[in-house]
Amino acid sequence: MSTNLAKINRREFMVTSFAFGGGFALSLVFPRGQAAAASLSAQITGTPWEALAGKEDIEINPWLVIAPDDTVTIRVAQSEMGQATFTSWAKMIVEELECDWSKVRAEYASVNRHFREKKVYQRMTTNSSSSVRVSRTYLQQAGASARERLMAAAAERWRVPRSELTVKAGVITHTPTGRSLRYGQIAQQAASVRLAKEPAIKTPDQFTFMNKPTRLLETPLRVDGSATYGIDVRLPGMLYAAVKQSPVFQGKVKKFDADVIRQRPGVHSVVRFGGPNIEDGVAVIADSYWHAKSALDMLPIEWDEGAHGNDSSKSFFEMARKLLDEPGARVVTKKGDAESTLRDSTKIVEAVYEVPYLDHAMMEPMNCTAHVTADRVDVWVGTQNPEGAVSETSELTGVPLENVYLHNCFLGSGFGRRGENDNVRQAVVIAKQVGRPIKVIWSREETMQHGAYRPMRVSRFRAALGPDGMPIAWHTRVVGIDTPYPGDEQTIRGLHKLPYRIRHELFDYHYRQNQIPTGPWTSVGRSQNEFFLETFIDELAHAAGKDPYQYRRALLEGNADFPVAKSWIQVLDEVAEKSKWGEKLPPGTARGIAIGDSRRVTRDEITICAIVATVSVSKQGIVRAERFDVALDTGPFLVNPLSAERQVEMQIVMGVAAALKQQITIEKGRVVESNFNNFPLLTRQEMPEIAIHFVRATDKPIAGMGEEVVGWVAPAVCNAIFAVTGKRVRALPVKNHDLRWG
Repeated sequence: MSTNLAKINRREFMVTSFAFGGGFALSLVFPRGQAAAASLSAQITGTPWEALAGKEDIEINPWLVIAPDDTVTIRVAQSEMGQATFTSWAKMIVEELECDWSKVRAEYASVNRHFREKKVYQRMTTNSSSSVRVSRTYLQQAGASARERLMAAAAERWRVPRSELTVKAGVITHTPTGRSLRYGQIAQQAASVRLAKEPAIKTPDQFTFMNKPTRLLETPLRVDGSATYGIDVRLPGMLYAAVKQSPVFQGKVKKFDADVIRQRPGVHSVVRFGGPNIEDGVAVIADSYWHAKSALDMLPIEWDEGAHGNDSSKSFFEMARKLLDEPGARVVTKKGDAESTLRDSTKIVEAVYEVPYLDHAMMEPMNCTAHVTADRVDVWVGTQNPEGAVSETSELTGVPLENVYLHNCFLGSGFGRRGENDNVRQAVVIAKQVGRPIKVIWSREETMQHGAYRPMRVSRFRAALGPDGMPIAWHTRVVGIDTPYPGDEQTIRGLHKLPYRIRHELFDYHYRQNQIPTGPWTSVGRSQNEFFLETFIDELAHAAGKDPYQYRRALLEGNADFPVAKSWIQVLDEVAEKSKWGEKLPPGTARGIAIGDSRRVTRDEITICAIVATVSVSKQGIVRAERFDVALDTGPFLVNPLSAERQVEMQIVMGVAAALKQQITIEKGRVVESNFNNFPLLTRQEMPEIAIHFVRATDKPIAGMGEEVVGWVAPAVCNAIFAVTGKRVRALPVKNHDLRWG
């Protein structure tokens, strides 16, 4: 059998597969001419780190460049991992700039310039639903400032008052005479204009473009496969590295025998890596990833497991359960006398809840390409934290920040994982040893077994119910166990301010650290705590013999201490109405409800979300999520409702898989799960119907849309399971429970 394989890139693979792949994707085949017609004239390229501007194009400010033909290039300082960042950023600037959307294109802002010019792009880290929430005001200001400089230049050329000028689609018109100038004609002069003061930006009631559905600039590149992800990078003279890190976290390489594989086909060298914030391991360098990985699999490596070789999820949970009864918990909320009231009450509801570690399960495995020389470093990677990647690369190599060049690629999903940059640190120390461009690729197993997991968590809720079934006292205790990030705030998030009316309340927590690497996982802190809270409130409703929707509504109506209670009720009513809550369903099918608002201790912004899950459970205990109705507060506007809908759908799918199927388990210091066979995603056949209902319930801009839904999927699903089976799911995932009934 010949080993000469034809090289094919992803775009060629997709086109070939679509055209000749039988049932693989037959319904997606369309003629090239129609594909071109369907693409947008406002564009981004497959290599977004490369500058689009030509020599004659004029920079009005660091955010935008205008060409003589009126093309506007917008520089985007946040990472694109599926949330349509290029589209939303372009829209926020264009809203104020008043240019022609069909002539807009977008590229990544230069991280190198960001550092050289004292962080000219403000911030370049993409996390916590911040691409719009944090950036909108200064992007609007950049667009408004550029517009006014262009208008001032036109007024100066014509020697007329600014008040006599109007602009539409990048064409400035002098109203009294009808004369006009295109942006491209006046850009050179505008670049030297200095405004006496910055113009006021539009308020949401003045938006004409930002709040309208807009097709995504990113879509054509994904359809034709031309989007370049980190794993697609190819460089002249590049070698490949396959890596194996200590299977026990914080273990060390004891020894390895490189001679066993040195003569394997394509092998260049074998290097050891490690250091501060770099897990100890070994890399095989070769002329292809296949050669590197094949040789690595044959390499004898002996590990020093260190102090953690006997650690397990079981022991962590046992420790957490003991902490539920340990004194010395840190008090977050104390109102009235919850302890005495609970002690003296006759009707107590108590429940202990547990959630496991979770992996991010990204489609694109971890990877990074690096080239380290004495006076310059180049890194190609898809990262949520390019600033951190550049800073750490400089520290590791001794090369000054201004000589480190990070070429940010499209991210094959991130969910918080690609902000850790452990792949970058690792690639840089390997490339530094080899002296050539090195492309480091983690196998799927390496990616999953060396993650930055959502922290495990254990909680106990106790409430005393009065004669009317309403809670009169409540004690919440949470035990958080993780590495220093996400830390205390995420351990208490969402529970620090109860939305429901309680006269006597105590909330306290214990926090412990261990060596299992943890980090932000979409919804940071909420997917644990909201599962606890919204399952427990359902338990109280059941104990009181009341409808779960009406029970929540009554507790919100009576809570004068919760300033957004009326807004919550509006969203809650919306999802109940749209889901036809209370309508009779077939046997074995029921609805569950959950609501929250993503509140934090350190931030005022919220996004109110309510979910009704329609779930079926067979008598054999097989669970299927049939439908989700999602009611979501938009505040006064959404930058792009189309993008918002897609992000909601993504979160529902992610949340269902996590609730029903997923867990990361530690045994003998190692992660058990290794691939999608034992950390499964939803299959196409398991996809639920999703209905999204936007409602304006608040007057301030919302907290975001990228992670404001997923936290309420699990409680809605588990509450529906209880309604069918009478069995309460208090520990995730659902697959671990016997749900047979009837």
